[in-house]
Amino acid sequence: MNRKQKKMLVRIVLSAVLLVVFKLLPVENRYVELLLFLVPYLVIGYDILRKAVLGIFNGQVFDENFLMALATVGAMVLGEYVEGVAVMLFYQIGELFQSYAVGKSRKNIAQLMDIRPDYANVEQDGKLVQVDPDEVEVGTVIVVSPGEKVPIDGVVTQGASTLNTSALTGESLPREVKEGDEVISGCVNLSGLIYIRTVKPFGESTVTKILDLVENSSMKKSRSENFITRFAKYYTPAVCIGALGLAVLPPLVNLLLGNPAGWSRWVIRALTTLVISCPCALVISIPLSFFGGIGGASARGILVKGSNYLEALSQTKYVVCDKTGTLTKGVFEVTRIVPAGDIAGEELLRLAAYAESYSSHPISRSLKEAYREPVDMARVQGVEEISGHGVQAFVDGRFVAAGNAKLMESLKLTCERPEETGTQVHVAVDGSYAGYILIADVAKPNAAAAVAGLKEAGVKQVVMLTGDAKPVAEAVAKELGVDVVRSELLPADKVKEVETLLAAKGGKEKLAFVGDGINDAPVLSRADIGIAMGALGSDAAIEAADIVLMDDDPEKIAEAIRISRRTLGIVHQNIVFALAVKFACLGFGAVGYVNMWWAIFADVGVMVIAVLNATRALRVGK
Repeated sequence: MNRKQKKMLVRIVLSAVLLVVFKLLPVENRYVELLLFLVPYLVIGYDILRKAVLGIFNGQVFDENFLMALATVGAMVLGEYVEGVAVMLFYQIGELFQSYAVGKSRKNIAQLMDIRPDYANVEQDGKLVQVDPDEVEVGTVIVVSPGEKVPIDGVVTQGASTLNTSALTGESLPREVKEGDEVISGCVNLSGLIYIRTVKPFGESTVTKILDLVENSSMKKSRSENFITRFAKYYTPAVCIGALGLAVLPPLVNLLLGNPAGWSRWVIRALTTLVISCPCALVISIPLSFFGGIGGASARGILVKGSNYLEALSQTKYVVCDKTGTLTKGVFEVTRIVPAGDIAGEELLRLAAYAESYSSHPISRSLKEAYREPVDMARVQGVEEISGHGVQAFVDGRFVAAGNAKLMESLKLTCERPEETGTQVHVAVDGSYAGYILIADVAKPNAAAAVAGLKEAGVKQVVMLTGDAKPVAEAVAKELGVDVVRSELLPADKVKEVETLLAAKGGKEKLAFVGDGINDAPVLSRADIGIAMGALGSDAAIEAADIVLMDDDPEKIAEAIRISRRTLGIVHQNIVFALAVKFACLGFGAVGYVNMWWAIFADVGVMVIAVLNATRALRVGK
């Protein structure tokens, strides 16, 4: 509880004590009684009266401060002193509770996103000096000790360590880094001392971009929030006019009919409707629900750029995924080694890795990574790359050819042609066919579960778009359970496919495109919702997409949809509950069945319940 909230709590307690004491005093004089009750009234309500007066002068008449001021001043004028003070007292209790709930939500989000570094360590004259990250220039070498946050994006120049990326990705799996590896700001160094050469200024680092994104998400309001804003704009003046009519018209009708006017009774009813009508529950709880939903998603490594995108995500019925890097790892891996003749599988891989050792082609890199042993370049001579075919070289004096079937044909060798999906690297040794190595872009371990999760979340159709060959694409789609696959597509073709799907879907249904955020920017911007995944440290992804998944986990797509639907469910609960109670109490209040105490519940009670419900949006389970 901050200083302002503590001050309000003191005012509430003091006002409540004075109200009880003055109520118990046997005061006969009405004016003395008024003066006594004005003390607790002003103690608890002076700021509301001040805001109401300022609102009138600033042209913002019809707000909750005006309603509370008008209702309580009217009650005091009519001699309903206890009710007048009680309305203001309970209203301020509700305001304190709301302030505490919002503050607690913001504090929770700040803790969940506690990634902003306070300093950077720079060596000066042989000593480590802590400086403001904003003052560190690009190219400066900074030092990060165990337990400290990485303050700025950069490359490790010395040392090795383990980094905790949970504040960015929501996952606790640590990441190993060594010399030459890129690191991003916001991670926590867990073990070794590392030296990092910065590649960006602090203002453009990942940590700054993420915090700006979360902090500015409230600027892009959802349809529900805009509805409440428009609703309150017309609702409050309409209620004030209705209350005025309720206070004046029935007494005038009574006078015309020759009956007592009953001004006091009808004015009290009018004041009661003013208290009931205060739209605090809606105005406060709806933005708080979205704020909680966005904050809870951020804690799971799902960054939503605005409540409008969170709301749209809840209506997603079609999810279109790029294959490479989204559903597959995006890197070639050796998936099978098939030797022929007397050669062993390990020897076949060794010879292929050595023959390809001078090449930077992705297939060559995958062979060297699969071999895992250091390659002694001195053992390789006479390397010759044959464009479109492969490579030939002498490895330990043996002639090795590694490449596609065309290379084998040029050597007049017959090779196996398996129907397995992937790229086949055929190997010949000393003029004899030695077998083949299958290399493929393998599916992520949880990709199939991610597709199943999307269908469980109510997605009608999961579509995969890729530039890969049709057999490769269809094999991956079958493995993962994707509904529709489109292959051999250029970037422009992907846009056309998305536009076709957009034209075919229902009016309220939304289409989300999931890609890596770098190569798929045109499609991300064309879809109803663009989701960039695996975007840890990717500026292009953060800029291009509406929602950014900070790690490589495709299951986060379904989780984001579930979070959005849960948040929208809470929003709709609050809207229906608040309006139902208020309209019911307004109706009963107009005919005299609801007094000022019920009006307090309809205002403060409903607001407290709605705010409590809204704070549930922040709690997102793993």
